[in-house]
Amino acid sequence: MIKNLSGVYETVEYENQRFVMLYDNDEVEEYPIHWHNAIEIIIPLHNGFTLTSGGKTYHLSEKDIMIIPPGELHYMPAQDGRRIIFQCDNSVISEVPSLESIMPVLSSALHITPQLNKELYVISRKSILDIYAEYYSNAPMADAKIYVYLLHMLTAVREFQLEKAEETSAANASSADESRKFGLVTKYINQNYMYELPLEKLASIAGYSKYHFSRIFKEYNGVSYIQYINGKRIKAAERLMADSSYPITEVAMQCGFASLTTFNRAFKKAKGCTPTEFRKMYKYSD
Repeated sequence: MIKNLSGVYETVEYENQRFVMLYDNDEVEEYPIHWHNAIEIIIPLHNGFTLTSGGKTYHLSEKDIMIIPPGELHYMPAQDGRRIIFQCDNSVISEVPSLESIMPVLSSALHITPQLNKELYVISRKSILDIYAEYYSNAPMADAKIYVYLLHMLTAVREFQLEKAEETSAANASSADESRKFGLVTKYINQNYMYELPLEKLASIAGYSKYHFSRIFKEYNGVSYIQYINGKRIKAAERLMADSSYPITEVAMQCGFASLTTFNRAFKKAKGCTPTEFRKMYKYSD
């Protein structure tokens, strides 16, 4: 059940000052299209589960795992069954500089099955079941252990993604060299997203032609370089819009958007609402 929904924005309420929320859910109810700032992980325990995330429909078998990234619109029709729905405050990952290397995991939805990778599936399933056990244990160290299990799972996912990217690009460059190059590119974007970032400049940092760079960047990060840049800009805009003293036009300019129109279009595509609507919802959620 969604407790606080304003438009398509859900305010996730974490009980007792925890950073996580877990539902052992067997209710037959529709979850209308919505998004939130939480990381969401779903695992059906009895009967399959269907959901749409980022415009793509996924059919989960029992014990499959679905990671829905923060900020992504998703929808779940009413359906029989039992499933674990886990939500986690995104800030415990995104605001820790040392965890920046696993953030690409949260760029798009991911459906984890035994067919995708057996080892990753086993790690992910065990992590969620361990989280489930700790959540209801009321032990003093429960939340600390939950955090460790979550990081273990997300790290395993990122290592799997990097291995796949290395396999795909093995004919083009050594994995270590490619990792270093794209590490430089993402670091440059993270530090300069508020400025114009021409494709030619990013490709030159990696030492590739712009055409080759675009393809390899998406393989390495799971999203296109434009999506990656806009994701950084929109996340920065969300933080600025929490301060009502900043005009929206100024927010757009400070975050690297060339015009208010471009900002409005990109923000609505990512969030399903305009910046003005988002600011109203943020104020309401406070």
